[in-house]
Amino acid sequence: MLTRRQTLAGMISATVPAMIGSRAASQEVINLTMSSSHPTTIAWVGPLKTIIVDRSNELLEERGSNYRINWTEAFGGSLYGFQDTMEAVTQQLTDMGWVGSLWEPSSLPLQNVDFVTPFSTQTVDQAFNAMNRMNDEQQAYKDEWAAQNIISFGCCGSDGYHLFTKRPIESLSDLEGLKLVGVPTIAPWIEPVGATLVTSGLPAMYGQIQTGVGDGTMLIGTGAYPLKLHEVAPFVTRVDTGPLSFGGFGINLDTYNSLPEDVQQVLAELGREYSHENARQINEREAIFFENFVKEGATVTDMPQEQRVEWADRLGDLAKLWVEEQEARGVPAREMLIRYIEVQKEEGAQPLRDWTQGL
Repeated sequence: MLTRRQTLAGMISATVPAMIGSRAASQEVINLTMSSSHPTTIAWVGPLKTIIVDRSNELLEERGSNYRINWTEAFGGSLYGFQDTMEAVTQQLTDMGWVGSLWEPSSLPLQNVDFVTPFSTQTVDQAFNAMNRMNDEQQAYKDEWAAQNIISFGCCGSDGYHLFTKRPIESLSDLEGLKLVGVPTIAPWIEPVGATLVTSGLPAMYGQIQTGVGDGTMLIGTGAYPLKLHEVAPFVTRVDTGPLSFGGFGINLDTYNSLPEDVQQVLAELGREYSHENARQINEREAIFFENFVKEGATVTDMPQEQRVEWADRLGDLAKLWVEEQEARGVPAREMLIRYIEVQKEEGAQPLRDWTQGL
């Protein structure tokens, strides 16, 4: 495998102008790399650039720090693909970047709890605030990141999931036999209603649907619109599984521990601002994107509430099965799930189904 230095060789890395003059001569420059498998047009990637990269040196200067960061930016999969967002940070292929826990159900199970408790939150703020609180307050959540040699300061996430298909979905029975491209964590959502999953990531979905590998996808609206998936899957059914979190901004722990304290503090603070900006962008974009779906020729319908309830009821005991599986691996899943639902409710959420029943 290529080393990080070999991989980065030849890349244009200087995103901060060279410092000159007597004042600059006393400053120390730290070289850091920010990466993502996805482009900056995505709501959970763009803030890595606009909040963390673009504002870090400004904050360091404001606080009188002697340090400045010379950033290498590697967005859009130029260093690694969507399957390797965690490994790239763990192995220090990049110093930091977006970590998609949705592809890491075994390594980051607690970060994926939203996928076994769908239809629980109603707003992005509820979902993000709950996950950030768990990462701040629960040692088990901190330990999960640390076991991967990562420290995380802000979760990322999205609006709820919806259906984008080649044919209209008028009832749950219309999903039977469909092949839906998506991440493995949504398989337990679609299989109980008769659909099958074709594992994929956002960059590959358009081509897979266009060429018939899949009949559509179950995906968030703010992820589908920038990739123009409604062009190949023009029937949009608003299911709204509830906003959810699926990873966040992660820093390689060795990198973080090697940094001066003032640089650590700035990255920690900007990591939380990254999370807030991600939430703000989702709130702003979701309504606009659904209007654009219609303007650009897609047919948008809302799934009736009774079908949403039926779907939730047909999912089986997702949370209970997840707790049993994780407890067998030594993860305190029961305690964490119960507390997580409590925190969601404290943030104002009203779950459609009681996922703690029977635990």
